[in-house]
Amino acid sequence: MGLCLMNLDELRAALTALDAQLLELVARRKSLSEEVAAVKRATGRATRDFGREREVILRGRSTAQRLGVSPDLAESLLRQLIRSSLATQEQAGVAAQAHGSGKRALVIGGHGKMGGWFAEFLASQGFRVAIADPQGALVGFDFVADWQSDALAFDLIVLATPLSATAELLQVLARRAPRGLIFDLGSLKTPLRAGLEALVKAGCRVTSVHPMFGPDTELLSGRHVIFIDLGHKEALAQAQELFAPTMAERVVMDLDEHDRLIAYVLGLSHALNIVFFTALADSGEAAPRLAKLSSTTFDSQLEVASRVAAESPELYFEIQSSNDYGSESLLALQKAVEHLVSTVRTKNAVEFTALMNRGRAYLDVRAAARAG
Repeated sequence: MGLCLMNLDELRAALTALDAQLLELVARRKSLSEEVAAVKRATGRATRDFGREREVILRGRSTAQRLGVSPDLAESLLRQLIRSSLATQEQAGVAAQAHGSGKRALVIGGHGKMGGWFAEFLASQGFRVAIADPQGALVGFDFVADWQSDALAFDLIVLATPLSATAELLQVLARRAPRGLIFDLGSLKTPLRAGLEALVKAGCRVTSVHPMFGPDTELLSGRHVIFIDLGHKEALAQAQELFAPTMAERVVMDLDEHDRLIAYVLGLSHALNIVFFTALADSGEAAPRLAKLSSTTFDSQLEVASRVAAESPELYFEIQSSNDYGSESLLALQKAVEHLVSTVRTKNAVEFTALMNRGRAYLDVRAAARAG
C-alpha cells in the first residue's frame, strides 16, 4: 500500500499548529513558575537552585539524545526557559516584598532608558512613582513639571540624568536638603564627588548606585549592583534593600575604588571594541571582502562591537574622558597591543605562547573566583 504524503501547504499548516502548541506549553510553564515562586516565598527558599537547574539540563540532554534531537539544542532551549522562569519568579518576589508600599518616589530623568527601567522597578515594589523630565510625562506615572520648585516630599529621589548634568543637580538637591533617600545612577562617581559631598554636608540621606546592567535586562541573577558608601549607613542599607528581593549581587565600595575598577570593566571593554570596529572600518580594500566572511571568534566579537557601536557616543565619551582613573586602563591596552605587535614582528613564538598562557591563567582564576 502506497504512502499518503502531505503536500507542502499541509506540512506548513502542521508546523504552524505545532508552533502554537509549543507556545501554549511555554505559557503553562510560565504559570507553573509563578506557583513555584509563591511556594518558595512561603517556605523561605531561595529563588535560584543551581542543583535543580543542573538536573533539568542533564535530563533534557539525555531525553534529546534518546529522541534523536541535538542535546546542545535541548540544553539551549532549556536554559532559555529556565531564565524566563527565574525572571518570572524574581519579578513576583519583588512585587510580593512591596518595599515601597505607601511610599512615594521621584525619578528625575525618567525618559532615559535607565530612568524608565528604574521607574518600572520601583512601581513593581509598590512605590507611587513620579517622573520629572523635560520631555514630559510618562504613561502610568505621576508627573512633576518643575521639581526644583516642588516641595520634594518624597521617600526616595533617584537621579537618572546624564553624567554632565548630574553633578549640578546634586548641588541643587543639597541646597534643598529633602528628607528622603537620594541616590544617582551614574556610571562614574569621581565627577560627582562635589555634589555628593554637598549632600552629605547638608545632612541628607545619600548614597550612590551603579546598576551594572542595561535597561533591557529582565533577570538580575549574576548581575551586579554597586553601592557607594558615603558614610550614611542607613541610606546605604535602604538602597540595598531595594534589590534584596532580586538575585542581583550587591557590592559595596568607596567612590575612588569604583572608578578605578570601572576604568577596566567599562572603559577598557568599550575601548577594545571601539579599536576593533575602527580597525575594520579603516581596512580599506579589504572591507568589502571582510563583510562576506565569517568565523566563530570574529562573529562573536562583531556581535559585541555592534552593540557598543549602537550606544550613545556622548555617554561613552564621558566614561572614557571623565574618569579620574581612565588613562590607567587605556595605557594598559596600548601597552598590551604594542607588546603583541612586537612579539609578532620578531616572530617570538616563545613570548607569544607566554602571553597566551598568562591570559589563560588569569581567566581561569577569575572564573574560579566567580564560581566560588
